[in-house]
Amino acid sequence: MRVIAGKARRLQLKTPEGLETRPTTDKTKETLFNILNPYLADSDFLDLFAGSGAIGIEALSRGAKYAAFVENSKAAIECIRTNLRTTKLEESAEVIAYNAVEAIRILEIKGKVFDVIFMDPPYNFLHEKEVLLALQNSNIIYCDTIIVIEASLRTDFDYLEDTKFRIYKKKEYKTNQHVFIELK
Repeated sequence: MRVIAGKARRLQLKTPEGLETRPTTDKTKETLFNILNPYLADSDFLDLFAGSGAIGIEALSRGAKYAAFVENSKAAIECIRTNLRTTKLEESAEVIAYNAVEAIRILEIKGKVFDVIFMDPPYNFLHEKEVLLALQNSNIIYCDTIIVIEASLRTDFDYLEDTKFRIYKKKEYKTNQHVFIELK
């Protein structure tokens, strides 16, 4: 796995050992960032369920000014820190060692607000629903914040009808999808 574009281009990234994380393939990551690129310059980027940190690092490499990486696995946290050192992007980053909902509360207290939020929770456990319910009344999002969820193709987002969010774009791959969400 590597950084695809930007100032850290071609640098290799480590992934945590074991099956707890599913690194996003380079091809899928490239498609995602072709969509997100116009929104990255000088943005604040939140990478929830960060795993190796590859998505947030790609955002920093492509021009985001700050990225917060939220992860609660100790092995993954160490991997993120190693990858940030390797790419020399640690000065623009913050690693938050909590679960996603707790991290949202911490970021609210810190007064952080994000332009782009990416989350790649474990598939088929509805963690994304729990996070979206926490985000809908949170002060860490703007009215035009882009939220991207990487989910299995089977993930049902019908519950969004009862929230302040709506899907405005979907990109499906062989085994998963990126769902782009915004406030209604």
